[in-house]
Formats: sequence, structure tokens, C-alpha cells
Amino acid sequence: MRISGDQEEPTADRAGRSGALSRRGVLKGAAVTVGLAAAGIGATPLAYAAGASVSATARMGGNAITMSVVDGALQWSAQHNGRTVIDTSALGLRLSDGTVLGGNVTVTQNQHWTLHNTWSPVYGRNATVTDHYQEQRWNLQDTASGIRFSVQIRAYKTGVALRYVLLDTGTATVSDELTTFVFPDGTTVYSARDENPYNPVAPGSIPVSGTSSTDNGPLTDLPLTATLPGELIACICESARIDFPRLMLSSIPGQPNSLAAFLMEHTARGTGPVATESTVTTPFATPWRAVVIGSTHAELVDNAELVLNLAPPSALTDTWWIKPGKVFRCELTTAAGLAGVDFAVARGLQYIEYDAGWYGPEFSTPDATKPITAIDLPSVISYATSKGIGVFLYVNRLALTDADSLFGLYKSWGVAGIKLGFINDGTQAMTNQITGWAQTAAQYELLIDMHDDVRPFGYERTYPNYISLEGVRGNENFPTATHNVTLPFARNIGGPLDYTICYGQSRDKTTNAHQMAMAAVYYQPLNFLFWYDKPSKYSNPANWPGLPWFNAIPTTWDESRTLAGSIGEYVAVARRNGDTWYLGAMTNETSRTLSIPLSFLGGGTYTATVYADGTPGTNPYQTPVVVSTRTVTSQSTLDIAMAGAGGQAIILKPS
Repeated sequence: MRISGDQEEPTADRAGRSGALSRRGVLKGAAVTVGLAAAGIGATPLAYAAGASVSATARMGGNAITMSVVDGALQWSAQHNGRTVIDTSALGLRLSDGTVLGGNVTVTQNQHWTLHNTWSPVYGRNATVTDHYQEQRWNLQDTASGIRFSVQIRAYKTGVALRYVLLDTGTATVSDELTTFVFPDGTTVYSARDENPYNPVAPGSIPVSGTSSTDNGPLTDLPLTATLPGELIACICESARIDFPRLMLSSIPGQPNSLAAFLMEHTARGTGPVATESTVTTPFATPWRAVVIGSTHAELVDNAELVLNLAPPSALTDTWWIKPGKVFRCELTTAAGLAGVDFAVARGLQYIEYDAGWYGPEFSTPDATKPITAIDLPSVISYATSKGIGVFLYVNRLALTDADSLFGLYKSWGVAGIKLGFINDGTQAMTNQITGWAQTAAQYELLIDMHDDVRPFGYERTYPNYISLEGVRGNENFPTATHNVTLPFARNIGGPLDYTICYGQSRDKTTNAHQMAMAAVYYQPLNFLFWYDKPSKYSNPANWPGLPWFNAIPTTWDESRTLAGSIGEYVAVARRNGDTWYLGAMTNETSRTLSIPLSFLGGGTYTATVYADGTPGTNPYQTPVVVSTRTVTSQSTLDIAMAGAGGQAIILKPS
């Protein structure tokens, strides 16, 4: 076998790179390692003896990802500071005719480069995102069929990633992806399927789920978080899923530490067509398989922007109309809509929303162009617009048969955004439908919030109007505090989270301060507040001491820092907007105190307004919110005391 190459790289990755390759000597019968230069692009021909293996490693910030050919078969692994994150695992694709790309290959070319730049999202966790990685790319040929394909591996300071590229021009039909993830002994994964709670299990023990009309087996959705020996933590996500099925992971019989890729064949809800294969136009790049890595659980949360860095850049040049914000859901009358607008103005919200039922029973009324008689929608929209408040409308998927016409109509009405409900996701066709809706909404300058069993793949970078999505067991189901403090390390790593905040609800299994803290802990640029409530409930603000927190807190950030955390136990996150920091802390059912240094603050003094748990009530929701203030500096440490299922919310404003 022979490796050859030149200085050419695919057009999409060619800009702004130069440099040289470093390589080690070759010994007969020994492994050959192709190292990545500290900077630049290069390609080097190498020859090695029959029976030898060949490998290439990309490294960045303590993370390393290696791909190898051993006895003709492709493999990969990943390490963090020399410790195993992913042990030797398989690579490959299976085509519809049975051809396995990766079982017996020849490496025909090696390319390698380093990229370092920054970019500014329309909104996000941080005002600026650093995109710094080292990449190795192998062009390969399947020995039996002659089919040409490529494997790309990237190492970032925040994790590693890989994907496949089918190189021949024409079409290809993919029936399966053969990537596996082999974890070290002692790993626990946090498995969740559809909108169920997270279940911490061994990789080989994911429970069987599904029905006759859905994908059935020991399957889990992404993002999937794994806690590894020695406090390491990693989260498997996907990014840049375009024209391809959604990825699930499956336990492998007889392999207790392994998970295998599974390309969905049914929609998640089992209500759409079944597709066991996906035909793509080639050249074609599969979605990225990303492993976000943290030395600590808190670091994992701060490394979530890896998913965005792998996604295509924004396709929109004019984004002035894309405005994150807070939303209030109104009851289905004209009066409730008008009162909702007034409430939004008084409470510092940006949007109101009419949810399911505004155009009739959603599963028996496929026409979402006419409001029910109880709602004078033009009057509500006109009033909202005059007050600087936008209007969202909910639409069930059954009413989306002509999205172009419907979205155009909503634009003519003055609607700001659409919340799409009961969306099917899973197959290639469903992926294309979701991305198509986002693109069509952008044409009419409409925000889009995708609901129910959908999963993130970084598309909010490509189409920033795709501002939020659900894909989680929602807070309106009143989950446990343990569930709530799992999400920052799991589902929220993959992308924005629509997790309705249920402040002041007797069905909550948490304290009100816990609910308040969610607004800072979770990254949710479109934040639905006061779920299940009417404006009249808060007519006497003195009864609700947490209201000023919700009035003040924004939903998009200049800087974010995770200060402490352990999955399923507790979390503390500080986020800055302008010169003001908002700090949220949450605990599971165990009361605890976190000592948090405020070294992230700038110079001078700050006034800390603290919303804390008071004396615990008989039930967590009965625990009062106690408000206090104190003066702090960057030298101060806050002792954040939380009741069981409790939390704290803190505003840190320059004095």
C-alpha cells in the first residue's frame, strides 16, 4: 500500500492556510504515524511494508483524535491529556448493494492543516466564537469496488470530530453507518430516548425501546453524555446534518463498553414513511460526529460551541430582524392577547404567543390561515406592534402542507415567528423538511421554534432564524430537580433548548428559586416564561419577589462561564450581557452550599442582588424566595446555599 498526496485540498477548506508537514521515519513492518504540523497544510507520500499499519493524529489543547488502517480496516480513537476518551473503534459506511467502505481500503492521499479564526454569531452563549482546530484528511479507495471516499478528523481544544466524504461524482445510496464508540471500563452514559428522562446506565445496557412503527432496540438519542473514569466527561453530538438521517446510538450485544451508530429508519413518532436507505448526490459529506470533552463537568458546558464550529456558516446576510427574547403564552381570546401585550411590556418581555387551538383543534383542523372567532388576530398583532412586542403563532405539522404560502401569509399579517408542533424527525426526508422550513421561514423574515421530538445539529448557525427547539422532556411536565440539573451537561450541549419556565406553580417539584435560576443556567435564546399563568396572577408584584429577576435577564450573551457542576447533582453558570452578570445555581433533591469565587468580575465594586431559597416548605414549591443585596468585588466569594430541589439567582451589577 502507498500513501501519496499533494498540496491541494477541497475548495470548501482551502482558504487561508499554508505550512508544512512533519513526519516520522518508516521502519519495515512498523507502524507509520503521520503527524500534523503545528500550523499549515501539507501532504506527503509514504510507503510502508505489507502488514504494517498507518495512522494519522490531529491534536489540539490536550485532545487528540487518531485514525488508523490496520489490516486494511479503518479505526479511530480519541484521548484527552493522554487518557482514553474513545478506545479503538470502527469506522465505515455500508452502501445499499452491501459494499462496506472501511473494511478493506487503500490510503491514496493525506492532507493536513491548522485553522485558527474567530466569528461572531447573531446571538449565542458568547459574542465571539473561536474556531481553532487541526485536521487530518485521508482520501481512500475501497479495494474491492474502487469507490473513492474520505475520512476527516479534527481536534479542537473543546473536543474532537469526524465525518465521511463520498468523493465520486454521481449518486450513492447509504444503508448504514458503521462508526462505533468504545468507552473505557467504568463509563456511565446518560441515555434518553424521545422525550423521556435521562437514565444513567453502562454503555452496553441501554434499555430496549420502540414500537412496531418506530425504530426498535437498545437505542438512545443524541446528545449522549458519558462520565468517564477520573472525572472526565464527554458528550456525543452531531453537527451539519444536511440531507441525511438523524443519528441514534445503540448498545452492541456482547460488548459492554460499546455503542454503535444507528441511522434512523422511522420518524421518531412513527407517523411518517419508513426509509431504510438514503440516496445522496455525490460528492457528499456526512454529518459530523462530535465528541465534546471536559476535564471537569463544568468545562464540558463551556465547550458546547464545538457543535456550532462544525456547522456551515450563516447562509443569511441580513439578520437585523432576528431578535432573541422572552415569550409569554396567551389564552385563546382577543382580550387575553391584548392583556398579554401589556404584561409583556410591563415585565420586559419581547413576544407573546398563541399556542395550539388558535385556528381550531390542531389535529382535526389542517387550515392554519383563519383564527377562531374568539381571536381578532389583526387587532392583537396591530396592538402588539404598536407596543414593540412581536407575535408568535403555533402551527401543527398537519397544517404545513404549503409552508411557502403559509409563511408568506403570516409575514403579511406582521407575525414575528412560528412555533412548529409535533414535528417528525429521523429520516432523511424529515431532515430535509426541517431544514427546508427554516430556509422558507428565513425568506419571510420569520423566527422558527421547532417543537417536540427534534434534535439539534448546529443549524442555528447556518439559519439563525431557527432560534430554538425542544427535543427534551419539558419543564411543563414538572420533572425532577435531578432531571433539571442533568440537562446542562446533556441536551443543552447540542444546541438551544426550549424549556418553558414554570415559576410559581404548585405542581413544581422544585423551589421557585430553582425555576428562576433556569433563565441563566440554560442556554435558550427564546425563553418562554410564566408557563400556565395569566397576567392577573402577578397583579400584586409584592407577592412574587422573583419578578424583577425575570424582568431584567436577557436571553443572549456576551460571555458565559460555568462555575461549578456535576451532572445530575448541581450546576452554577454566570452569563454576562453588557456590564451585568446573571448567575444561576441549581441543585438536585439534596440541599447544598456552593462556594463560588467571583474572580470573573471586572474591576470595581458590584451590587449583588440575591434571590435565594428561604426556609424550606413542606413541598419544594412552597419554599419562599428571599431577596438580599450585598457589595462584592472580584476578590469576593459567594456561599450559595440551596434547599433540596432549590437554587439561587443573582444579578451582579456594577455599583
